[in-house]
Amino acid sequence: MATNASDPYSILGVARNASEKDIKSAYRKLAKELHPDRNTDNPKAAEKFSQVTQAYDLLSDKDKRARFDRGEIDADGNPANPFAGMGGGYGGAAGGQRGFRSQDFEGFGNDGVDLGDIFEGLFGGGQRRGAGSPFGNAGRRPPPPPRKGADIAYRLRVSFTDAATLKDQRITLSDGKTIDLKLPKGVEDGTQMRLKGKGQQGPGGAGDGLVTIAIDKHRLYKREGDDVRFALPITLDEAVNGGKVRVPTVDGPVMMTIKPGTHGGTVLRLKGKGFTRKDGTRGDQLVTLEIQLPEDLGVLAKRLEGWKDEGDPRSKLGV
Repeated sequence: MATNASDPYSILGVARNASEKDIKSAYRKLAKELHPDRNTDNPKAAEKFSQVTQAYDLLSDKDKRARFDRGEIDADGNPANPFAGMGGGYGGAAGGQRGFRSQDFEGFGNDGVDLGDIFEGLFGGGQRRGAGSPFGNAGRRPPPPPRKGADIAYRLRVSFTDAATLKDQRITLSDGKTIDLKLPKGVEDGTQMRLKGKGQQGPGGAGDGLVTIAIDKHRLYKREGDDVRFALPITLDEAVNGGKVRVPTVDGPVMMTIKPGTHGGTVLRLKGKGFTRKDGTRGDQLVTLEIQLPEDLGVLAKRLEGWKDEGDPRSKLGV
């Protein structure tokens, strides 16, 4: 089925009764597919990307979406034709009604009646339109407002720890200027930020800058929702006897206590050391303990000589 370039629903590929969640999901999918950074060999990608963004801007605004559905505004947000739905009026056969004919006005000219006055009175033309005109000033549709310039897409790479702690980022714009950007709460890989007036100049003002956040992976940490997972190696001595160990976090190292007799695979929780949620609270860091044997097993073997662990760690596995 062909896509209607003027219909935001068609552009996003969603039904007219689509939920806000469906609209947002469709937009994110298309934005990733059409992002100019991923389509350097496709010059039409930027144009389609702008169309998708414009469609999402309209449908994500409840008021604008309702007005568009009622036919009050078009896909660009401009007022719709004030005569839409009025029918042919005086439109002749195409409107299903009779048009003006010369014989309808026979005799007017001989009596000194100016047909121009009649038309001006009907349609508000010239200097004669005003309060006495049945159409008033609505006879002429106001010109559409001048268009703003095109939006400019940016891709900002952010380190894992900066994203977790919402550290301010510096971005260079197309005009060479740099600005400090505050990351939003709940930031994720692919989150988009809009910079008002940071796009191309146009007759109606400047467009916007669209910044897509790309969060780098980390060699130690892994994101799991709003939590951060991390595997911490500990010695056999620390597992048996317990003690305090130094643990790296996205906020910097902290001290953590290990209880005596701790098993490998135990998960300890460091509160508030994860990613910042939209409500301002933070997730946790989940630390999985991994017991590492010493590289020189000879000394350990001598200490364990004559001793055997009579426990059965696999008894609960049914094997």
